[in-house]
Amino acid sequence: MAISAGMAEPSSRSPALPLILLAIVAAALAGGIVARLIPLGESSAAAPALVAPASEISLSPLIRKTAPAVVTISVLQPSPAQQNPLLRDPFFRRYMGVPDTALEPTVAAGSGVIVDGRRGLVITNFHVVQEAQAVAVGLKDGRKVAAQPVALAPQLDLAVLRIDAKNLPQLPLGDSDKLSVGDFVVAIGNPFGLGQTVTSGIVSATSRPLVAGDSRRFIQTDAPINPGNSGGPLIDLHGDVVGINSALFSPNGGQGNIGIGFAIPSNVVKTLLSSIKT
Repeated sequence: MAISAGMAEPSSRSPALPLILLAIVAAALAGGIVARLIPLGESSAAAPALVAPASEISLSPLIRKTAPAVVTISVLQPSPAQQNPLLRDPFFRRYMGVPDTALEPTVAAGSGVIVDGRRGLVITNFHVVQEAQAVAVGLKDGRKVAAQPVALAPQLDLAVLRIDAKNLPQLPLGDSDKLSVGDFVVAIGNPFGLGQTVTSGIVSATSRPLVAGDSRRFIQTDAPINPGNSGGPLIDLHGDVVGINSALFSPNGGQGNIGIGFAIPSNVVKTLLSSIKT
């Protein structure tokens, strides 16, 4: 029987196929081993982490450095009832059912910051100490010291107080003109009388008036500022005071924060301080 030339027996080439497969597998294994043995260049070094470790982004070091110079201000103010001549009449009070205690002075609280430890100078808002019968400053170390006003600027809503105490910490005044929208800032103060509280945010706007026609210019921030924060510092990440927290915008009568607060620029504070010669 004739056998076609194109019909070679499979068994006549079968020994070569396993050898080719073995050669391919061996080459692949050898390539992998060689790749592992070749030293990697510097460009192959581990890529830097996209997120910094928590220890590098924490604000704790900044707060430890700045918080001791932030103070609580307690103000003894006349009672609103005392301003009413009718309520000063005891017969009228009894007739209207107003207790005598309504005439007792009230205590209000705000915040401040020591900017000159040697001279004992404290910056706060004018509206914090307005009509004060007595003012006391509470330090973070627990001391309470009587304070006397040495400069009042109602039009700027600023007041400078002096306290007589030793070993006072202080914070430097930064250059508020260098602030840019988006810069991180920290607010420290005494909101709602809770005690020293820290909040953080960014600069939302610069050179902003509170209302139309206002010649003053403020730093706007979304760092939460609440009642009691008035007079406390707005601090940059270098630990410099770049503003004095002064006002907040709120649709509920200013009783809560919605992320729109205003601070008096530190360069305005510098001008007021320069007028104090002693």
